[in-house]
Amino acid sequence: MHLEPLLIVELAFLGLGTGFLAGLLGIGGGMLMVPFITIIMSNRAVEPDLAVKMAIATSMATIVFTSMSSVWAHHLRGAVRWDIVRRLAPGIVVGSIIGSLGVFALLKGTYLAIFFGLFVSFSATQMFLNKKPKPSRQMPGMAGQFAAGSLIGFLSGLVGAGGAFVSVPFMTWCNVTILNAVATSAALGFPIAVANVAGYVISGLGVQNLPVGSFGYIWLPALGIIAACSFMTAPLGAKAAHSLPIGKLKRIFASILYALAAYMLYKGLSA
Repeated sequence: MHLEPLLIVELAFLGLGTGFLAGLLGIGGGMLMVPFITIIMSNRAVEPDLAVKMAIATSMATIVFTSMSSVWAHHLRGAVRWDIVRRLAPGIVVGSIIGSLGVFALLKGTYLAIFFGLFVSFSATQMFLNKKPKPSRQMPGMAGQFAAGSLIGFLSGLVGAGGAFVSVPFMTWCNVTILNAVATSAALGFPIAVANVAGYVISGLGVQNLPVGSFGYIWLPALGIIAACSFMTAPLGAKAAHSLPIGKLKRIFASILYALAAYMLYKGLSA
């Protein structure tokens, strides 16, 4: 698969858009990237099963870079709850490695596409409902946060997203303010991405028919272009998060997620 000009433009636009949304809504961008990278790779003769797996892995690899850019912008505004990051991170690393190195390698890409579609639909519904937590509820203790982190890391590894689709609802459910939850989720994206990327590389090293420029399941040309572009726009999104009506934006974003989830479900069920 050659890097023709149209492909470079497609990947650049994807990077610019997902970077901005990563900063704005605390998402790692995976929910947008996975369907679009799947489309891009499928249109260039990569077999469907492999296209889904490589889209998930490549998406996660870009989150290593977007999370750094986004979290720094949030940190400068004092929005990151580093105490929560320290407690959730150990479980996140364990769950991520189990997901990306074990279960991901064993599952077919079609099953992963169906799982992705269902989970994104769930996340979109959570955004629409915007349920308010009980005022008395707090973050659980060390054991509870380790368990929560493990689940966040595991699910992220299966769908190639930065974990915000689980961590933001979980933190707001525990009465962490939405701005703090978004910023803290951006910080959690880094350990999620690093641990999962290690698993994707190791589990994909012996796979046949990978396109040129692959490193395990990660497609390096897409990683380079998307990461460079998203790194530029993530701080702009983080800045906008502090001045825009996030509730309204979340409902708009949820509508887009439903469409992308429908595509991935179609992809998985029709294979």
